[in-house]
Amino acid sequence: MPDVVFMFEVHQPYRLDRRAYEKLLDRAVRGRLEPKDLEDAVFDQGLNRLVMERAAEKCYVPATSIILENVERYMGGGKEFRVSFSISGVFLEQAERWAPRVVELFGKLADTGMVEFVEQTYYHSLAALMPLPEYRELREQVAEHRRLMEELFHTRPTSIENTEFIYNNDIAWFFSSLGYRVVLTEGVDWVLGWRSPNYVYKAYGSDIRVLTRNYRLSDDVGYRFSDRGWDQYPLTADKYAEWLSATPGDVIFLAMDYETFGEHHWPETGIHEFLRWLPGEILRRPNLYTSTPSLVAEKYPPRDVIDVPPWATISWADERDVSAWLGNHMQRNAFKMLVDLKPYVDALGDQEIRRIWKLLTISDHLYYIATKFGSIEQVHSYFSPYKNAPDAYAIYVQALSLLAGLIAERVVEDPEKVAYRLVLPDEKAFYFHTAVGEYTGIRARSIAELIDALEHVPPESILFHVKRGDLQAWLRHVYGLDDLAAEIDEAARGAVDAEELRKMITGLLRKRFSGER
Repeated sequence: MPDVVFMFEVHQPYRLDRRAYEKLLDRAVRGRLEPKDLEDAVFDQGLNRLVMERAAEKCYVPATSIILENVERYMGGGKEFRVSFSISGVFLEQAERWAPRVVELFGKLADTGMVEFVEQTYYHSLAALMPLPEYRELREQVAEHRRLMEELFHTRPTSIENTEFIYNNDIAWFFSSLGYRVVLTEGVDWVLGWRSPNYVYKAYGSDIRVLTRNYRLSDDVGYRFSDRGWDQYPLTADKYAEWLSATPGDVIFLAMDYETFGEHHWPETGIHEFLRWLPGEILRRPNLYTSTPSLVAEKYPPRDVIDVPPWATISWADERDVSAWLGNHMQRNAFKMLVDLKPYVDALGDQEIRRIWKLLTISDHLYYIATKFGSIEQVHSYFSPYKNAPDAYAIYVQALSLLAGLIAERVVEDPEKVAYRLVLPDEKAFYFHTAVGEYTGIRARSIAELIDALEHVPPESILFHVKRGDLQAWLRHVYGLDDLAAEIDEAARGAVDAEELRKMITGLLRKRFSGER
């Protein structure tokens, strides 16, 4: 007797404004540019409001009202109607601003105790794919989402999904280390092999439970409901419930975009009536129950281990990999630009600049830049507010460039302070060699690490790099410390030997950064 687990993905991005540069140019001539000016210019809030208000009218308000009616109707009976929602933080920001009735309805659902809210990243972002140590950004965005769930709905989620069900063993292990009990992902055929998606599994390398989406049954509603060319059209509540009743397994995990109910399939298709009658059709069948991710993870033992190595990361988009966001050169270049700004954002410590950067991590920005073919391309085009992928790329790079310019202005205002706080990724660290190809095993990812390294690295390595200008170039191009690089050039001309050069350079660094330590 399987448990049917409904999970609705609720998300709206902040879309970018192609006129951002023009809007900022007008503002810049009137004085110092502030982060709030940049945020107002970069994001098209007129379009964002329009989309939110339209989707609230067609989908969020009617669909949530129908679900609330059904939850309340079956409360206290022999069989209850339970559902789960995964709601991004940026969705709730926009809903509170432009469609507060939606947040009110979600709050009423939370009060019933029949609804589970699933954790995700606040910004519905690609933080898990960033080459940052210890999933630092992912940790921050999950924590920010957790605080929002506690504040709005007085709940602390124990189940979690990564953005768009992006999943691998390392991500599962990380979520397990944060204390989550179950992670949700796609039932990818090559991962499951001969196994069914309709069971609870365990992640490879950790104890967290894994629910895999039954994408065929989910997509029957999410994609095919209003397709008149489908051989099962029309799909009625009793027909679908009968399919569920005939499906073997412990858990039938159904996950779909919430916009399915009124936005992707318009109300005229009958999607709301389908949603209205489906709970009753499920619950009147003696072998079907409804549940939530955390409850089924406790109820059923794991049947096997799900093994997804990082090099084969999966998702529920396109070809069930990450090519929807990183599949072409434009996407990978834009993503690298985004990640490269992160150390400077952290070093500045400005919360408004940090927020803009985080808003640019929203996965949709890169999704719009995808170059696909056939039916997959049609899906990308349907969601994108831009003419095509190159257009989306140009608008996104414009936003990143404007943010980089603001960051550069702030760095120039206090270069020593920013330089001392700046911690670089491995690929931008300074690696000490004694000759070409002869690595000492010592590197520096920050000024503090550089000072420490200079005290331990062989003196011939210092001489090698300073004579070639390597260290000076690193300080100039990575930190913007042209004057310090010039002082090291002067020290190199005056030093008698390598040991004296070491003392002179460490002395310069200690003097320059003594107030920042």
